[in-house]
Amino acid sequence: MIIKPSALLAALLSAILLFSATCLPAQQLAPGQILLNLKKLNTYGTVLYVAAHPDDENTRLIAWLANEKCLRTGYLSITRGDGGQNLIGKEQGPLLGLIRTQELLAARQADGGEQMFTRAIDFGYSKTPEETFAIWNRDSILKDVVYAIRKFRPDAIICRFGTDGSGGHGHHTASAMLAEAAYDIAGDSTKYPELNAYVKAWQPKLLAWNFWQERATVSGQSTRMDVGGYNQLLGKSYGEIAAESRSMHKSQGFGVAKGRGQTYEYFKVLRGTADTADLFSTINIGATRFAGMQKLEATIGSIIKAFNPSRPDASITLLLKAKVLIEKLPDPYYRSQKTKQVDALILACAGSFAEANATDYIQVPGDTMKVSLQAINRSATAIKIIDVTIASAKSVQAKDTVINLTLKNNVAFKGLTSVVIPASAPYTNPYWLANTPHTKGLSNVPDQAMVGKPESPAAFSATFNLRVAGQPMQVTVPIRYRWVEPADGEKYRALEVLPPATLGFDRKVYMVPKKQLTEKEIKAEASYFDSIRLPAYVMPNRTMRNGMPVPDNIEGIGGSFSYKTLASNLQKGNKCIINGSFTPGNDWKSGTIKMSFSTDDYDTDTTLGSYELQRLNYPHIPIQTLLQPLRLKINSLNINLGKRNIGYLPGAGDDVAECLKQIGYNITILDDAIISSGNLAKFDAIVIGVRAYNVNERMAGYRSKLLSYIENGGTVIAQYNTNNWVSSLVTQIGPYPFGIGRDRVTNENSPIAFLLPDHELLNKPNKITQADFEGWVQERGIYFAADLAKEYEMPLAMSDANEPPKASNTIFARYGKGRFIYTGLAFFRQ
Repeated sequence: MIIKPSALLAALLSAILLFSATCLPAQQLAPGQILLNLKKLNTYGTVLYVAAHPDDENTRLIAWLANEKCLRTGYLSITRGDGGQNLIGKEQGPLLGLIRTQELLAARQADGGEQMFTRAIDFGYSKTPEETFAIWNRDSILKDVVYAIRKFRPDAIICRFGTDGSGGHGHHTASAMLAEAAYDIAGDSTKYPELNAYVKAWQPKLLAWNFWQERATVSGQSTRMDVGGYNQLLGKSYGEIAAESRSMHKSQGFGVAKGRGQTYEYFKVLRGTADTADLFSTINIGATRFAGMQKLEATIGSIIKAFNPSRPDASITLLLKAKVLIEKLPDPYYRSQKTKQVDALILACAGSFAEANATDYIQVPGDTMKVSLQAINRSATAIKIIDVTIASAKSVQAKDTVINLTLKNNVAFKGLTSVVIPASAPYTNPYWLANTPHTKGLSNVPDQAMVGKPESPAAFSATFNLRVAGQPMQVTVPIRYRWVEPADGEKYRALEVLPPATLGFDRKVYMVPKKQLTEKEIKAEASYFDSIRLPAYVMPNRTMRNGMPVPDNIEGIGGSFSYKTLASNLQKGNKCIINGSFTPGNDWKSGTIKMSFSTDDYDTDTTLGSYELQRLNYPHIPIQTLLQPLRLKINSLNINLGKRNIGYLPGAGDDVAECLKQIGYNITILDDAIISSGNLAKFDAIVIGVRAYNVNERMAGYRSKLLSYIENGGTVIAQYNTNNWVSSLVTQIGPYPFGIGRDRVTNENSPIAFLLPDHELLNKPNKITQADFEGWVQERGIYFAADLAKEYEMPLAMSDANEPPKASNTIFARYGKGRFIYTGLAFFRQ
């Protein structure tokens, strides 16, 4: 019998909403993992861990809960870490959030947990929860936490931080306050009644705070549990698993050593009850929590007892019987969860595998996508493929390929099908970034069903409709692209649905001195994902007249923009450089120009695209794709350049050197050869990139050269560094001693006090005024200097509300004939 598309779509779209695009069925599991999953099949309990950021979670506890207690364990990170720093590249803001999202997913793959988020946008550091909620919309984020609880249905919620402020960061305290408030109302359907269409009210039984014994003082009864055990089935201790998980947070430099042996975690019960030795003493995690399910528990227990690691397929018959019993579970939530688990175990015991791969990873709406199908059964159990249905995540369209083939033991099925990409297919984009505008602290996610998901569903999925020993079963896999690299072997990447063309300018912002009234060269690269028949144009604020693009005035900026018409008959896969120019007017100012990429006629649409394509390609995470509205930002600077030759010594990654180059400075990127030569006198100044003293072990060797350069009349400017358990200094920074403290000013609009208004730092070659600090984003500064030697001067002061002024944000010292400056001001974000 062929399952009709309408019936399949309901199941398929339901599965897509429940699982992320990278979540595959439990295929090709080792016997130890199969046996562990059998134990999970016989366990009924859910735990939700809550904290503020990626890397806040306790990976050891999550690993222990998921693999020792066999509980379904999730981590709800309030933010995606968009406001953090980046140790591996230049990405900030949304792009950094995209990296850290994938790092969390990699961490959960290692420790066995699941991942969720709210819509809150990380904005760096805050000192109090009040400051945090002034930017986050507390009610909106609380609603997201309630939604996560009702959807995930945890028996217990565990907070990483307390509400007493002991976590330090205002976001940390806020995450605990949100968890506590959500716990109290999640079971009340009159609270956020609009969620009732998606989830039912759910009341957890326990709320606890997982505190650091050495960092927090708690009153009252606490629970202590040893989570440092060794998992025989995985061949690892929970400390070893935790280190593998935590070390995935590479952008934050959180690689840690593997721990082994007895290790305790501490908990304070905030709601509900527990004894001092077992946090879950009052929670029934067996099938007997449901009336009449003793036979189910006993059946799975017998499968576990009889499991033969040399013949996992011998368990299939009993698993099929267990599935029949699972279908009688009175609770729809657990009936659904356990059905998925038992189906995955049956297929894993059969040694089955299924995948669907497109012949190209880029698809354009209207294309015909060819898809290769592969499936194999490596057992004596009869498995028949009835058909394969291909559907998109957002479209009701589906395509059935009828197969009606019994998979013989270890004989692979290979097939080829095709599907037309619907014209309505959405472009590939992280769902939380796809809809603009966002508020300052909240992502715009119109679809409630998507809220909390770690990533967008796969653009297209293939569902294999099977009969396993006569019982219906489905395997849904994302359609991906597979290729082989000689050095790495087989690799995969997600399918991308893209516009016919995208355009990328050669820099994020064009910096133009106010006095420069000559034209500014503008360069962009066009990428074609479809063949273009007619001439193409780049247009500001596109207006079409008689089928032709016409330039609009560059509103609010003042000036003119010119472009060159591109050649016709541009082929799919081509790239070309577009040369244009911006000519400032007599009285022009900073602004952003909306851009589009157009032809005289592209089918019925005159726009090829108004998007810039960005890809993130790091070896520890899947390739990420982001489409952003095409904008050209031009900043007007009223500046005297003064001396122009600057040497730039890179740190952990920033765009300061590029911005200086745009303004008109001559930038030389310094390396070992240049510094070792000692020929630094040609530079009017040397600027050191952010966190250079944390990430570059060569800085200790450069110290004598830099001091000699300063002593002979040079100027060195060092940007912020840290000095803590994550990133310690490799050498002394300045010519006189000073340390790196934890002081910072988080209010980017904090007024500036000029303590030394006549100081040369504030007057040459440009006079620094309050206006130079307008329009800052995310913090005035971080990691200010501390314990200064008497030789340092502090010309500026700033503060957050109700705090004393902090003058060590920028320090200045004369050394020999030259000058040294250390600044914690967040220039790298501006």
